[in-house]
Order: sequence, then structure tokens, then C-alpha cells
Amino acid sequence: MEKAHDVLIRNLCEHTALADEDLADIRALTFTLRDFEPNEDFIRQGDEPEHSALVVSGMVARYHLLGGGRRQYLAFHLSGDLPDAQGLFIDQMDHGLSALGPASVAFIPHRELLMMFRRRPSFGLAVWRETLLDAAIFREAITNNSARPMQARMAHLFCELFYRARSAQLVHGNRCRMPISLVQLGETLGMAIATVNRTVAELRRSGTMDLREGELIVLKWRALQRLGDFSPTYLHQKRQSPPRA
Repeated sequence: MEKAHDVLIRNLCEHTALADEDLADIRALTFTLRDFEPNEDFIRQGDEPEHSALVVSGMVARYHLLGGGRRQYLAFHLSGDLPDAQGLFIDQMDHGLSALGPASVAFIPHRELLMMFRRRPSFGLAVWRETLLDAAIFREAITNNSARPMQARMAHLFCELFYRARSAQLVHGNRCRMPISLVQLGETLGMAIATVNRTVAELRRSGTMDLREGELIVLKWRALQRLGDFSPTYLHQKRQSPPRA
């Protein structure tokens, strides 16, 4: 497993040029690593955290808790992501974060991050860009769930996660881990479980992808991209080449 500071540096350097001095100060931050079981929460709505989370390995989900214990999943986060950077600037968390499959998360004290923002403005800008990228993903998710038909909605989500997984060096050939249950897919895309099952079956029949045992397999990238009306420009990844096939 990569060290936590190397994971953070890799992710930030996808969109921001950092000086050697910035990198040295990132390596000097305090990273407290914890392992989580599938579906284990590490941030809850209403928490007042004093640390920011960095996903080191695995996949985590951001969600709103609804009446009766239901969840609306808002976004998924992969290795290198800072899923609760907003917590630096708000008094109380308005969402929760949980592991999907097994996940390792490093916690960085807010006081150290805020001190580094003052000492290293370029690092502060890089973290700020992380929050802007989160906002861009939120906007796209609103459009996806509101304006696209069911098959396109699911294909778009799979395209986004596969594209981001490539950036995080988590794709092996045409496969990446995606430990999202069918129930969680429904809670993400606003679909009943019967609709989720039908839509996954339709995408399988299209020959573009498969989803089995927590793994996404992309068989025809361009065709899946067309089905999902997916353009990666909103992800603002400067160095990534598009997947083949």
C-alpha cells in the first residue's frame, strides 16, 4: 500500500503544480491511518470533526441520512480523495461518510492543515481545487439523476467511476474494484431495486460492461460513453488520456 502522504501528493499533482517545498511539508503532516469494514461510518451527520480524511485505499461514499434510516448517496471517493475537506470551514457536518468495501483512511489534524495553508499558499489552492472538483461532480450528479433516462444514468455513473479510477491508478486492464451493492446503486441513482436489476441487465446485453462480485468490467469504453452521454471535462483532469476500446 502507498504511504498516505504519497497518495495525497499524487492526487493533488493531477491538477496543481506543487514545489519541492510543498511536497516536503506535506510529508511532514501527521497522518493517522485507520482501517474500516464495509459500510462502517467514519463521519456522521452532525459531527464536529477536528481532522480531515484522506482515502488511502478502497472506496468510500458520501451520503445524506433520510427518514427511516434510508440513505441518498451523493458521491463516491477513491484513493487520494479528500472527501470532507469542507469540514475545515463549517462547524457541523451536514453529511456522512462510510466505507463501501474495506477501506483505509488517514486523518490529518485541521490545525496542521490550516497552518500549512498560511505557510504554503499553493497547497491551500490545491485543496481548494479539490473542493471545486467535488462541486463539479455534485453538479453533474444532479443533471444525471434529473435529466437522463435510467440506462444513461447508470452508464454515466460507471463511466465516471472508471475514469476516476484510472487516474488513481486503480484500473487493471479493463477492470476496477467497485464494491457498490445494487441497493446502494438504487440509493445513488434514484431507482427502485427492480429498476436497478433491469438496467444492469440491459447494460450487460449491450456488451459494453459487466458488474460482478464488486468489480466493474468495461468491455467497450466508447460505446458505454455514448450510452451515458459522458464527457470527462467536468473532472478537470489535466494529464489523463482517454481509455481505449
